[in-house]
Amino acid sequence: MPRLACPEEPRVALHVVQRGRARSACFSCAGDRAAYLEALRECAARAGCAVHAYALMGNHVHLLFTAVREAGAARLMPAIAASYARHLAAAYGHEDPVWEEAYDASPVHARRHLLACMRYIEENPVRAGLAARPGAYPWSSYRANALGEDDALVTPHPHYCSLGRSPDERRAAYAALFVRAGEGITPVSRRRSGSLSPRARSRS
Repeated sequence: MPRLACPEEPRVALHVVQRGRARSACFSCAGDRAAYLEALRECAARAGCAVHAYALMGNHVHLLFTAVREAGAARLMPAIAASYARHLAAAYGHEDPVWEEAYDASPVHARRHLLACMRYIEENPVRAGLAARPGAYPWSSYRANALGEDDALVTPHPHYCSLGRSPDERRAAYAALFVRAGEGITPVSRRRSGSLSPRARSRS
């Protein structure tokens, strides 16, 4: 699974978008999403990558993570794809490729850019019409970063930690970013993801 041209520096956060092949749906049910997150947790630990934010959409996934070694994404993304493919094969006998061969990867350096990227990722379900507000969507890191829910997958980035001295201060300051950005606005239309059929198209 090659990436698009992008410098991968160790200890620099990357915003990665992993898209379904031909924009088809990647998840059929909550069990699929849970299996993907478990694959992400295990593969990130092996690849030496700390995940700061994520959102599982209908036909793509947003990830923000930092690798302690060079080419972390090049190790992590194929490993996730292979692990999730094993889940689909075991659960459904599904053998067709699920993900596009290439994934997008963009480095995120500045503090304000990193926090804005986290907010962008966790607001994605709202923009897609999958939830009325970020906290109502169970398949993102928002509830860990803004509400303090336990999430073994999420590792706070130093820029996030700089928002306050205590976990409560940090969560409050982070949640305030969404309020200022209009977090309570409900999208006009709602969309639903399709099945895992190769021809199924997700509109989310």
